[in-house]
Amino acid sequence: MDHGLSHIALTVRNIDRSIDFYREFADFEVVHRRGAEGSRVVWLSDLRLPFALVLVESETDEVRLGGIAHLGIACARLEDVDRLAARARQAGCLLREPEDGGDPVGYWALLRDPDGHNVELSFGQNVATQVEQTRRRLRDPQAQPPAPLR
Repeated sequence: MDHGLSHIALTVRNIDRSIDFYREFADFEVVHRRGAEGSRVVWLSDLRLPFALVLVESETDEVRLGGIAHLGIACARLEDVDRLAARARQAGCLLREPEDGGDPVGYWALLRDPDGHNVELSFGQNVATQVEQTRRRLRDPQAQPPAPLR
């Protein structure tokens, strides 16, 4: 059974267009689908973590991840951020050009998905390292605390 944060759900107007976007820019695959035209639901995953992006087809305007709110997608290499940003630029969905935000932000760019949700592509944020260090510290109070954020 699932335990902990397992998914985030977003509303979309055209589920097929959104699936194409997340396949191209986040390397996600559909792991579940249900419903009929106009009320379909899909679960997308990068197949690396037990976590899903749930897309719910809806005709009504609902809240969008905009401003500072975003989905964060970690890329394996810095070059992947540049490559995907170039594709997003061509597709007309690049909101912010790649830039180096320093530690702990890393190298990142901002895209907008077909329904207006912000998606950050990044390299070098090391969320996994911070989580693992904190996990070890909580198991062993004598362990070193995580490095302070600058």
